[in-house]
Amino acid sequence: LEEAAFQLQQIFRIDISIAFNILGIESMRAGHYKAAYTCFKLAADRGYSKAQFNVGLCYEHGRGTEKDLEKAAFYYYLAASNCHPMAQYRYARCLLCHRPENEWDSLQKAVTFLEQAAMAGITEAQAYLGVFYLRGLQPKEKRGLKYLLLAAKNGDSQSRYHVGICYEKGLGVQRDLAKALRHYRQAAAAGSRDAQHRARA
Repeated sequence: LEEAAFQLQQIFRIDISIAFNILGIESMRAGHYKAAYTCFKLAADRGYSKAQFNVGLCYEHGRGTEKDLEKAAFYYYLAASNCHPMAQYRYARCLLCHRPENEWDSLQKAVTFLEQAAMAGITEAQAYLGVFYLRGLQPKEKRGLKYLLLAAKNGDSQSRYHVGICYEKGLGVQRDLAKALRHYRQAAAAGSRDAQHRARA
């Protein structure tokens, strides 16, 4: 692996961490999961955020190593701290799914990372935040609608469906059944069954 990474580095004059990460991606595509994990880990240990994220994925899905959600969260955190948007989203999800019931600090940290990922254009983070703000203990409907609209513009049909609900029920926006129906139809056309049922109703 060291020799292959060195050759790749010489050919493209790239950082060794990037070379290891590329080798990891190619190994993963070829189905050589252990080799991929090893490459990602070598690059991650050198502080390369994309590789840290990939190591997190390996641990989360048990690819090339044993499944370990704590280690996955750790590597997502490393990458998230280095401003990797998808890692920010995944680490936030880890915090929200596995935190103790009333741990306020974890909740705040998760929301901060979700907002960073959402503003970086991660559709999943936008959709998650939209629903989170609409259904939270202290709903912030306008903020929720803002993120749902961002996700809907990025092609997320379920978020488009939720935007329809906002217009139908007047959540964060003035009630407007015509706009609600338009959003339901757009979501239905994109494959949302919930929206198909709602549009008929």
